[in-house]
Amino acid sequence: MRFAILGPLEVRTDAGAPVRVRERKVRTLLADLLAHEGRVVPADRLIDDLWGDTPPADAHAALQTRVWHLRRALDGAEPGARDLVVSRPPGYLLHAPELDTTRFQDLLADGRLDEALALWRGPALADFADAAFAAATITHLEELRLTALEDQAERRLLEGRPVELAALVAAHPLRERLRGLHMRALYRAGRQSAALDTYAQARALLADELGLDPGPELAALHEAILRHDPSLDPPPRAHPPVAPSPALPAALTGLVGREADLRQVRSILERARLVTLTGPGGVGKTRLALEAAGDHPGARFVELADSDDPAQAVSRAFGLRDESDLAAALRAQRASLLVLDNCEHLVEPAAALTAALLREVPGLRVLATSREALAVPGERAYAVPPLDAGAATLLLTTLAPGLTGEEAAALVPRLEGIPLAIELAATRARALGGHALAERLDHHLLTAEQRGTPARQRTLRAVIDWSWDLLTAPERTVLRRLAVHADGCTLEAAEHTCAEPHIDVAGTLARLVDRSLVTPGPRHRLLQTVKTYGLERLGEAGEQAAIRSRHAAYYTALAERAEPHLRGAEQRAWLSVLDAEAANLRAALDHAPAGLAHRLVDALAWYWFLRGHLTEARRHLAHALQRGPDARTAAWQAGFALLAGEPADPGAALALFRDDPAGLARAQWFLASAQRGIGEAGPLADTALTGFRALGDRWGAAAALSTRAGKALLAGDLTSLHDDATAGLEAFRALGDRWGQSRAADHLATHAEITGDYARATALRTEGLRLIEELGLTSEVSWRLSGLGRLALLRGDHERSRELHTRAKQLAAEQASKPAEEFAQTGLALTARRQGDLDEAEAHLRTWLDWMRLLDARPGTALVMAELGFVAEQRGDAAGALDLHLQGLAAARASGDPRAVALALEGLAGAHSLAGRHHLAARLLATAAATRRAVGAPLPPAERGDVDRIESRVRQALGDARVEELPLDEMLMLVKQA
Repeated sequence: MRFAILGPLEVRTDAGAPVRVRERKVRTLLADLLAHEGRVVPADRLIDDLWGDTPPADAHAALQTRVWHLRRALDGAEPGARDLVVSRPPGYLLHAPELDTTRFQDLLADGRLDEALALWRGPALADFADAAFAAATITHLEELRLTALEDQAERRLLEGRPVELAALVAAHPLRERLRGLHMRALYRAGRQSAALDTYAQARALLADELGLDPGPELAALHEAILRHDPSLDPPPRAHPPVAPSPALPAALTGLVGREADLRQVRSILERARLVTLTGPGGVGKTRLALEAAGDHPGARFVELADSDDPAQAVSRAFGLRDESDLAAALRAQRASLLVLDNCEHLVEPAAALTAALLREVPGLRVLATSREALAVPGERAYAVPPLDAGAATLLLTTLAPGLTGEEAAALVPRLEGIPLAIELAATRARALGGHALAERLDHHLLTAEQRGTPARQRTLRAVIDWSWDLLTAPERTVLRRLAVHADGCTLEAAEHTCAEPHIDVAGTLARLVDRSLVTPGPRHRLLQTVKTYGLERLGEAGEQAAIRSRHAAYYTALAERAEPHLRGAEQRAWLSVLDAEAANLRAALDHAPAGLAHRLVDALAWYWFLRGHLTEARRHLAHALQRGPDARTAAWQAGFALLAGEPADPGAALALFRDDPAGLARAQWFLASAQRGIGEAGPLADTALTGFRALGDRWGAAAALSTRAGKALLAGDLTSLHDDATAGLEAFRALGDRWGQSRAADHLATHAEITGDYARATALRTEGLRLIEELGLTSEVSWRLSGLGRLALLRGDHERSRELHTRAKQLAAEQASKPAEEFAQTGLALTARRQGDLDEAEAHLRTWLDWMRLLDARPGTALVMAELGFVAEQRGDAAGALDLHLQGLAAARASGDPRAVALALEGLAGAHSLAGRHHLAARLLATAAATRRAVGAPLPPAERGDVDRIESRVRQALGDARVEELPLDEMLMLVKQA
């Protein structure tokens, strides 16, 4: 990811696509972190920079939310970029892999002033020019820019080129060096009087502003101008640069994106006598070598691709008929640089010849290109990398200017930065169009041909054929089998998939890395072109079915090995393992037979849940069930359907279990957890807890306790809610399971919220959010944000509540989690009604009413009907409010939650009071209050808004006369009669 602050703040992906960071405070946070260039910025400093003298009530939680939002924006544009924002005491820092200020200073250090100054798009951090945190950075960068402009002007004057500095001098009139350069430029342009006038202006300004005289250098320049000193005259015109040696072939295209590589190669070549450029075919080794050799007048180019005798090829290049005394001839001709191109098929003889020539011709240097190093003593190998995304995009759009930005963005990742692939794609894109070509590249090698080049370089297939023909039989075996892996693999995976009794897979992989066919690193990867070629060769060898079976077996075993670790202290590490292997796991699922597929989805289901991949989970589970029935798979499928907010039949799934107590207990718990209401969920959670305890499954017991706490909340049993959540939290802490700790802590936060302890509730939810963010559990973040939004609402911070609920809704929609989305949108409705926007509140609430009825989600239905009833009452619609609250009462009674019943009674009190039935309204309020007290949950002050409004209306009619509450059953009968 690339960051730019030399101008307005700008962020782009590696492919060049802009990254939108829309919220002002999140952009400010990003700018603040960038301004500190990788240093830790204390949290208190960030809070001060973002909010100044008016920080929010819980400033650290608000900052954490902005950090989360920034991570999400970066990660949404480029997966993995969230890790660039690092939490490190006492605050945060940003790792900017590509920052334009770093590039600017590197270019300055290299003396490349024009390129450095071209990076500026306007004043540094122009959109934060007035921010205190940016002041020091802006001042520092502006000083660097002005010094660079002065250096540039001085260089141009030394080269005899005209320089225009009037505007810069006007903007910075007290910079004496700049004033002196302006005087020189004016004098050389024949404007001596103007040069003397600008000196007089400087002298007057210095005296008036600073009380100083011009410095000795400026004064001496003034004297030199007065006497027409010859040293001020322009230098003689330089001769044009010497053209490259005719022994080097002329390049047909410009060199794009290789400035750093060229600088590196030239630097290495100054220190080493043998430099070998290595890399895969088509990466641009020859083109880079020609450019690097271009400033060596005595360089000679020797093409070895069509030769079987390197000594003979070198002799021909020097016009010799006999190679018997080649070294003497090179000494006589004072050869300085020999470029040996395409050495890979003659590695041993080319290495022997190179070593001999370097020994016998002291002034000689050799620059070789090869798909593997020559392994000669003193050799410096330089691996030519693929072009980065920005350079690849530039090359592609230069060669195919008709491509849109969207088409280029689709093509560039598939071309993998290989210049030959980009050149061939540009040719084919003109005929097929960018999108059609991008789709074709997913499964086929480019078939376009480039004329005017050697046959081995005209197509990608020819390039890879050339490499394939040079491999040994074991190397070909390993390479074609390696192609079944998606997005690379570990050495362990390669040894399993590519194994043969006579093949040392690790050693063979090392040789393939040396030959530039496999990328080095902890994961062995193939370029997509090599992978596609390898799969074709695998099919030709008749091995595809067998190797794909090995691949599926290995990744099934890996998933089963990982699964228990996802429920304890090693959760984070094993999530990362499965994240890295996600593409291989999907590929294994696509090719696994029925039995293996059921094992694999069972092992991956909890991973999918933690990562919030509900859609992916349901797709793979359904695909496995199409191959045959399985109890565990069916239970997971039903649970994920419920989590996605769709109907399912848990009983049918549970009926499939036979002689699998562990699987049954896990299924009972997951299905209980996934259901919205109480219904069968409460008994299922109890049964699961009994089963887990009988099995000695500590994690299962902790999970069942946490689920039971959630069901106790729905039943209005606050004592069980607190006790089960506390026991679950203690058990999860003992196991080191962050997800479980966060889930149990959220239940305790809800208990604290109900009892009015908002500080504790906020602390618990903030800690829970931190735990799941550490794990990257985006599936849980929406719920935690909504929970924090509810607390902000109760504290009266409506804007904060709206912000948190909006973000929660967006995240839930991205995760395809309807329950979380409904919960967040209900929070927006609550906020809107408390802000007086009844139309917005009603629109939010009615969005989900049919969906909740379809699922028979009684607690949610009761709340929505109560809120709609209050909306009607506040509009003055007594009949409408009464109807809505009666529906809410029915849902509340069916849910079994006394607090929901109390809320419905309060709503009915509002409707009856509006209709003039004040005595009945007073009894309803009294009974509702008694119902809340009976379960230990009297309304805290922050939740009394509706009750206070209704009580005020009743009191105006009845005065302060006390009304006795009725027993709940009698009150409900009275309501029915009324």
